[in-house]
Amino acid sequence: MPKHTPLASRAAVFATSTAAAALFVVMPVAPATTPTATATPATSAALAVTPAAQAVPVAPAAAPTAPITRVEPVSVTVKAAVASAAPTATSSSALKNAMSKIGAPYVWGATGPNSFDCSGLVSWAYKQVGKPLPRTSKAQSQVGTPVSKANLRPGDLVFFYKPVSHVAIYIGDGKVVHASTSGSPVKISDMNRMPFNSARRV
Repeated sequence: MPKHTPLASRAAVFATSTAAAALFVVMPVAPATTPTATATPATSAALAVTPAAQAVPVAPAAAPTAPITRVEPVSVTVKAAVASAAPTATSSSALKNAMSKIGAPYVWGATGPNSFDCSGLVSWAYKQVGKPLPRTSKAQSQVGTPVSKANLRPGDLVFFYKPVSHVAIYIGDGKVVHASTSGSPVKISDMNRMPFNSARRV
C-alpha cells in the first residue's frame, strides 16, 4: 500500500500553493515599454552643429529689361533747327536797312534813298550790303534759292499776286516790311493780307 502523507504535511503544502497563487495574482505585471531611440554620439554632434531650419531669403527675380534704343540728343536737333532758321549776315543787314526806311513815301519807280516803290526798297536795302538785285519784282522772283512759306526766315524776299507784281522783305512772325502802294509809306504788314506767290533766299 502507498504511504499516506501525514495530514499536517498536506496542509502545509496546500498553504504554500495558495500563497503562491495569491502572490501571482496580486503582483502587477510590469508594462512593456517601447524602446526609444538613443542618440549616438555622432548623432548628438550632428544635432549640435546643424542649426534649426531657418527661412532663407530668396533673391527676387530680376524684372525684364526693355531693349536699349539709341536716343539722339534733343539739344543737338534743336540747335540745328535754330541755326537753319537764323538769317545770314547779309540778309539780316538788308532787313535792317529796309526797316530804317519805315515811314518813307511810296513813289512808283523810285529806288531811294528817300522814296521807294516795292522793288526799289528791296534792291536798295540789298545794295547797301553789296548784294545787287534786279530792278523789278518779277525779275527779283527769279534770283536766289526758292524757299517754302513754312521755312521763311528774316531777310527772305516774299512775292505776291499772280503773276508776281509785288515784293516785300520777311521780318518774322508772319510779317513783312514793304513799300506797299501809292499814298501809303514804307511799313510793316501782316503777310497773310496779300495773296502769297513764292519766296526766295538771296
